[in-house]
Amino acid sequence: MPKKTVIIGGVAGGATAAARLRRRDENMEIVVLEKGDYISFANCGLPYYIGDVIKSRDALLLQTPEAMKKKFNIDVRTKAEAAAIDPKEHKVLVRSLSTGEEYEETYDSLILATGSSPLKPPIPGIDGQGIFTLWNIPDTDNIKHYMEQHHPGRAAVIGGGFIGLEMAENLHRAGLDVTIIEMQNQVMAPLDYEMAQLLHENIRMNNTRLILEDGVDHFETQNGSTKIHLKSGRTVEAELVLLSIGVRPNSALAKDAGLALNARGGIQVDACLRTSEPDIYAVGDVIEVNHLVTGEKTMIPLAGPANKQARICADNITGSQKTYEGSMGTSVAQVFDLTAATVGLNEKALLASGRKKGTDYETVVINQKSHAGYYPQATPITLKLLFDKEGKILGAQAVGQDKVDKRIDTIATVMSMQGTTENLAKLELAYAPPFSSAKDPVNMLGFVAENIRNNMVSFVTPAELDLLLQAEHEGVTVLDVTEEAERMVFSIPGSVHMPLGTLRSRLRELNPDKRIVAYCSIGVRSYNAARILMQSGFQKVSVLAGGTSFYKTYHHTASGETPPVFTSAEKSPAAPEPAKDSPQKLQILDCSGLQCPGPIMKVNETLKKMPEGSRLQVSATDMGFARDIDAWCRRTGNTLLSTERQGRENIVTIQKGTASSSAVDAASCPSHNRDDLSAASCPSHNRDDLSAASWPSHDRDDQGKTIIVFDGDLDKVLASFIIANGAAAMGRPVTMFFTFWGLNALRKPEKVHVKKPFIEKMFGFMMPRGTTKLKLSKMNMMGMGTKMMKKVMKSKNVSSLEELIRQAQENGVKLVACTMSMDVMGITPEELIDGVELAGVASYLGDAEQSNVNLFV
Repeated sequence: MPKKTVIIGGVAGGATAAARLRRRDENMEIVVLEKGDYISFANCGLPYYIGDVIKSRDALLLQTPEAMKKKFNIDVRTKAEAAAIDPKEHKVLVRSLSTGEEYEETYDSLILATGSSPLKPPIPGIDGQGIFTLWNIPDTDNIKHYMEQHHPGRAAVIGGGFIGLEMAENLHRAGLDVTIIEMQNQVMAPLDYEMAQLLHENIRMNNTRLILEDGVDHFETQNGSTKIHLKSGRTVEAELVLLSIGVRPNSALAKDAGLALNARGGIQVDACLRTSEPDIYAVGDVIEVNHLVTGEKTMIPLAGPANKQARICADNITGSQKTYEGSMGTSVAQVFDLTAATVGLNEKALLASGRKKGTDYETVVINQKSHAGYYPQATPITLKLLFDKEGKILGAQAVGQDKVDKRIDTIATVMSMQGTTENLAKLELAYAPPFSSAKDPVNMLGFVAENIRNNMVSFVTPAELDLLLQAEHEGVTVLDVTEEAERMVFSIPGSVHMPLGTLRSRLRELNPDKRIVAYCSIGVRSYNAARILMQSGFQKVSVLAGGTSFYKTYHHTASGETPPVFTSAEKSPAAPEPAKDSPQKLQILDCSGLQCPGPIMKVNETLKKMPEGSRLQVSATDMGFARDIDAWCRRTGNTLLSTERQGRENIVTIQKGTASSSAVDAASCPSHNRDDLSAASCPSHNRDDLSAASWPSHDRDDQGKTIIVFDGDLDKVLASFIIANGAAAMGRPVTMFFTFWGLNALRKPEKVHVKKPFIEKMFGFMMPRGTTKLKLSKMNMMGMGTKMMKKVMKSKNVSSLEELIRQAQENGVKLVACTMSMDVMGITPEELIDGVELAGVASYLGDAEQSNVNLFV
């Protein structure tokens, strides 16, 4: 006689188990009892249907009862609630929610796939109009219908977990003004705080308010909207409120049947997914599982594990003895412009378990590109790896715009096979420029982790640097190894500046008894600096993890600020009104695709031609532009009016000159009336309450920059003009002094007929004539390398050398040819491009005396 299996619950676990049972046993009687109207739907896609990313509601319905019957001969009963289980009699009491009829259903095997439900704590007013949870198709329909009927302008999302963040993004996409309220100090709990700061910054850049470390006290409904009273006393008004506070397992049925539960209400199962009753199995959100990293019992409500459990469960019911080993909580979510993914333990969990960094575990934070940096559209990925002293991987996190998921999936695969950091370093991964780098970010994590294990480098995080500077300020040297053009935009207050290329010759300027923390933009040059120092006898050397790009994000806002919340009149905050005598027209400048310092230079060039008080709106895809334009405006006396993120673009509005104090107070900071306001995010606010690690002021007296261009190699001349243009864009006087081989960069490309002695003619014949003939100093490969470099520069919208020279002249950079070198090299004034001055060493030295930077290239 065929056996009979009853499954309580559909969706991921129940529907998968039913289909697998049929594939394993064609004769088995299979009954699925589903309390709702829908047997199988894409619950992870619900937020995207509300945001109109998924256009069709039908696309969410993966299976219907009719299709399940036709394809698999499965008896699916919707609106059928399992009211009770009798394990001894092998019976389920079923209640029809359509008719109220009750009947008993017998079984040989029973699968509980009852899932979980959103938490709805007893907060006063929580059942008011316009307050929703999102968990199933009816919830989705209710929210959609409410939005169509009431046209809400403001939404509040209570909780910063996966669903909360996805809903915040999609409500924002639907045109609502969104506020996220989270009781913890960060969103997305699986991430560590410093990684969550990447999300916080991007959420704010997308003009979404973020309130952290504040919970809901009560809700008050008034005049068609909800007033949310927070524990701090603040209030938030919204016409639509979404609750995303957490989930609880639907285990009441199991509890009433006498099945063993854990303290959190999860059903306890063995490795074969049997409950304490041998003929009753359970899968999905409702069960307790093993954590594959710790070996401890936990709850991990994710769709992927639920589907795998359902498959194993079905196989065991049909005669196999397969085991479910457990889960590592591998997960991924899209949050506005970014993707965040995690696997395994985070550092918070390690610290909570009593483990200590440096003794029991280590961490790595690196910044890498999603694919080869020279291929278009490469975007940054920040990765964090946690591992123990033996190299066992404990967990990983990644945040970026592109290809984040495959990096975490790769690490999760290595972890599932008990792999180590050494295995990460050895992985052979697919590579082509559009997809990855020859040294994939996962490999780089392994390389850096192995360097730590071999005592080749040590790191300090931004938080650890803050503590160091507070506790041992006099005993710490913060060493900036970036170039001068980078330091113009940002530097850590009190840092000592020694560009990497000068470090070896300046070691005596550093105190070997002090702890030295080196930094650069992402951590590569600072690692090289650390190796120089450590091999030169310096014992206490560390590198700032993630570089200044990560550091600036970590400090992108100060905590504890509580400015006023939006009211309906302030829904779309505007920049201050221009002065009556200033132009009203807003000029648009598109810098999309330009690499740094291209956008800054374009802004500088454009503003020079605009009248005082006029406004410029700039769009740029360079990720660092929004931060850098703040520093640039402060250094050049212009006013940053607003900053926001649209897709992959930074949109900023600048007013030429300084706005009035009232206007600056109202709008010089894009977050001026938002709950994420801080002095760190607004260049014109008082900074006295900020720590030394917050954004510093870069205001100084004007100081010139001089560059000696001695070498005539293409790459070195390019670097010279990039630095010169960057300095000029910051409003600094720049002199470039061309001598010996560097003079070739100033020669006209066409042949100029001038009378010369024979030897001078030979010199002219052998030397490259103009920028088009210059070659790379390395990897020229008979000219192929140079052609490849120019092609890559063009594809990545990097200005050519000819364009850089033109920009330099337009920006007022003084190009000076050394007359003595011209005589020696046999170069005449007629052979030089227009706009070049002729001068000797004394003239150059005069400019050098007025400069605070002098570079020799």
